[in-house]
Amino acid sequence: MELQHDELLRAYRRMRMIRLFEEKLSELVQAGKMGGFLHLYAGEEAVAVGVCSQLGDDDIVTSTHRGHGHCIAKGVDVKGMMAELFGRATGTCKGKGGSMHIADMDKGMLGANGIVGAGIPLATGAGLTAKIRKTDHVAVAFFGDGATNQGQFHESLNMASNWKLPVVYVVENNGFGEFTPTEFVVPVKDIAERAHSYAMESEIADGMDFFDVAEKTARALERARAGEGPTLLECKTYRFLGHFAGDPLVYRSKEQAEDWIQNRDPLDRFETHATEAGLVTADELREVDGEVERELQRAVDEAQQAPFPDVSEVLTDVYVETP
Repeated sequence: MELQHDELLRAYRRMRMIRLFEEKLSELVQAGKMGGFLHLYAGEEAVAVGVCSQLGDDDIVTSTHRGHGHCIAKGVDVKGMMAELFGRATGTCKGKGGSMHIADMDKGMLGANGIVGAGIPLATGAGLTAKIRKTDHVAVAFFGDGATNQGQFHESLNMASNWKLPVVYVVENNGFGEFTPTEFVVPVKDIAERAHSYAMESEIADGMDFFDVAEKTARALERARAGEGPTLLECKTYRFLGHFAGDPLVYRSKEQAEDWIQNRDPLDRFETHATEAGLVTADELREVDGEVERELQRAVDEAQQAPFPDVSEVLTDVYVETP
């Protein structure tokens, strides 16, 4: 796997946008300027961007309740996302979906999902569609470590392996299911081991290292497009913020958090690797930082000025209308 100069800058831009987007949301919530229940993705940027850097618009992604990062990594418009979070008519879902239901079919983003593990069978279905239609498209399901204890995880992996579906199952193992350490509820050291029960290929990636995630994703996609079936990719990562905006974080130690945040920050590691290898320069990255800050501020300003949905829209874009 080799990413060109412009592709690396685009990947860094999306990682930086995810970080600043989530920090801005935390700031807005604390200031009382944004409501709703938000699950922030800061710290896990290398997973979303590492995976999505290998995908095209026609490849499908399903997300989780912590979905902002996946949306940005897949190329969903940041202005539309911000407007959606403010509940405005200019949002990606016309202000009616909110944080846990952002979707953009044009970008292959089937949507965030408030139900734990619910995106897994959706991606499996998308993989079945690709196989029936004989396209070379691949479906990717993002989900957390807690979702691997859900029945739909095991049912989907069994089906996908049996039918050799072009699906990559990406476990974002951040060490906690809400407030419970993963080792309390998962008996295996590596969740990737669960793939063996379904005769499925598996990989373990350093989820704080963009380059490692991208490389292992590329291998999984190559297998999928060649008709060799699905892969379970476990990315070991860490969320820098709480389970939700406002989480007091009393369930993890200060020492543990400082180790991950100070020593394994995926943005810092990207910069170190890319600049030392001569792939990009520090000046180029600082320029990107400034551009992202300005773009994000424009998104906030425009969202706050946008109109709310009209009451006449309340029954549009739903599956069933009452008479």
